[in-house]
Amino acid sequence: MTTKVKLLGFWCSPFAFRVVWALKLKGVEFEYIEEDIFNKSTELLELNPVHKKVPVLVHDKRVIVESFVILEYIDETWPQDPLLPQDPYEKAMARFWAKFGDEKLLESAYKAMWSKGEEKQKAMKEAVESLEKIEEVLGGKNFMGGNSIGYLDLAIGWIGYWIPVWEEAGGSMRILDSQKFPAIAEWSAKFLKHPVIKENLPPRDRTLAYCHKRAEEIYANFCASEN
Repeated sequence: MTTKVKLLGFWCSPFAFRVVWALKLKGVEFEYIEEDIFNKSTELLELNPVHKKVPVLVHDKRVIVESFVILEYIDETWPQDPLLPQDPYEKAMARFWAKFGDEKLLESAYKAMWSKGEEKQKAMKEAVESLEKIEEVLGGKNFMGGNSIGYLDLAIGWIGYWIPVWEEAGGSMRILDSQKFPAIAEWSAKFLKHPVIKENLPPRDRTLAYCHKRAEEIYANFCASEN
């Protein structure tokens, strides 16, 4: 019997882990296929010829790409334990803040990891400003969706795990200050302690080593392009 659900991912991609978490929370059985994003397989290139990136979800020969699109597909296909809010306004806000997390916070925090000097300081400032916005939205909630993990938690759940790794890999940088962001710190701790999340995270030491290497490589390429 062939597996009906297949996921192509990369071992330390926060985008891929969103999908893993969603499938696990829904109780959906799936086959996971590890991709080498630096030596992409023919299968990946055929399944996602537009972006050539992971994650890619294959369900009954239907191919879905882009992590947020995949999350919504999963939520609609397996309606048990809904991830997105039912209220249209709340649903729209969840989508808005998910996009904000990627376009503002993730991009600036990742850039802060590999950049240096003024560029690093600027990226750190932008990341902190983005966290300030998320701190306001979170308030005193257990999770972004209320009392259980929902779409927005999965969308920005990378914050509590990946940002500390990027901070360490980036050297002298501090973005996620628990005293400045107590609501985020409390939410992150609850999120990462959830059994499904806790059991599905990349090894920290390996992730840190990988990020150290990537920071050096990206900065070297950046400097070469500037010359």
